[in-house]
Amino acid sequence: MPTLITVAPTGAETTKEACPTLPTTLPELVETARRCQDAGAAMIHLHIRDAEHRPTLDVGRLRAAVAAVRAETDLVVQLSTGGAVTDPFEDRLRVLDAEPDSCSLTMGTVNFGDDVFANPWPFVTRLYELTQEREVVPEFELFDLGHVAALHRLLDTYGLPYGGRVHCDLVMGVPGGMPGDAATLVAAVQALPEAVTSWSATGIGRTTLPVALAALSCGGHLRVGMEDTLNFARGRPVRHNDELVARAARLAELAQRPPMSPGEARDLLNVKPQ
Repeated sequence: MPTLITVAPTGAETTKEACPTLPTTLPELVETARRCQDAGAAMIHLHIRDAEHRPTLDVGRLRAAVAAVRAETDLVVQLSTGGAVTDPFEDRLRVLDAEPDSCSLTMGTVNFGDDVFANPWPFVTRLYELTQEREVVPEFELFDLGHVAALHRLLDTYGLPYGGRVHCDLVMGVPGGMPGDAATLVAAVQALPEAVTSWSATGIGRTTLPVALAALSCGGHLRVGMEDTLNFARGRPVRHNDELVARAARLAELAQRPPMSPGEARDLLNVKPQ
């Protein structure tokens, strides 16, 4: 099985002042998307910033980003419905108005450092129903083993997502969520619903490499990017997102599971044809 590499280039937490190389403008995002596709990425997970580089869920900006990335690359375009931890639920639901190929769908509330990333069950189910209606493929974000149990409940109650495939991402190493180590990854994978057809793993900060290696050894896919880590190695900041993608691609090659193309990713996820 080839490896799906997703790049998450920006996120909502890091400021442009703290990290000037973070891609926050539309030209920067498009340039990042092109370079990351060339390095081995097949999907891009987008957070959008406003003119002052602050996180925003403005639908016009979201639409413009989706269109621009599609015009310049073949990447599967996934929008975050998490936004920043302070974004209202209604704004997060309106992300689907931008008509992405895929969207993130976090399966429960989690402590996020000093903040709380709120995802109450009524919001989760409403967002899931909207993805089914709008024909957007969700990626279920699992920050803890309780979120795995919630995914069982969601699928049992509301059925399969649009496209019939169930893809999830284990987000590991967030302070407040599950730790980023091999033992926890194996436990989470063993607990996944039988309906899951593919899964990836994300290691936050210093857990990036341990999680990537464990995921590849267990048959999973990878998410990397400056949303998740700003350091390439001890004392060496990330210079560009394509560095993280290229390293993930090298690891996938070593595991004899080379990076899949965007076309193969579309088939894997069964996203809506454009």
